[in-house]
Amino acid sequence: MPMIDVYAPASLFPADADEKLGTELTHAVLRAEGHYEEVIAPFFTENTAAFVHRLPVVSTAAASSATAVRVQIVTPPGSLNRDGQRQITKEATEIVQRLAGSEVTTWVILTEAAEGGWGLSGTAFGKEEFAALAARAAAARAAAAGA
Repeated sequence: MPMIDVYAPASLFPADADEKLGTELTHAVLRAEGHYEEVIAPFFTENTAAFVHRLPVVSTAAASSATAVRVQIVTPPGSLNRDGQRQITKEATEIVQRLAGSEVTTWVILTEAAEGGWGLSGTAFGKEEFAALAARAAAARAAAAGA
C-alpha cells in the first residue's frame, strides 16, 4: 500500500494529466513490489495512492525555473527488493517523461516506512499486520477459486 507524492512545476504536465499520472504510478509501484496479481484486491488498490502537487516554481542550483520532477514513494517495510527499486525508478521516470511530453529531470526518492510506522484506519501496520492481510487475501482467492 504505497503512498506516492509527485512534485512538479504547475505548467509541466497537461491540465488533464494528474489522474493518469496517479493511476500509472500506483500500478507501477504495485508491480515493482513483485506480487501485483496478489495485491489487486480492493483493500490494496484503494489504499495505494498518488498525490500530485503542482508547484508555482521548482528551482535547482543551476536554474531558478527548472523542469524537474520529484517522485517520492513511501512503501511498507521490506516491500521493495533491489530489483523492485530499480524497476519502479525506471518506470516512474518513463511515466513522468511520457506524460510531460518531453525529457525532464526526474528524481525518484524511495522511502521505507519504519516497522509499525504505516498507519491506516487506526492501525499501525508492521510485518505481523501485513502478513495477516496477505493470509486473508490468499484465503479469499482460494475460496473464490473453489466456488
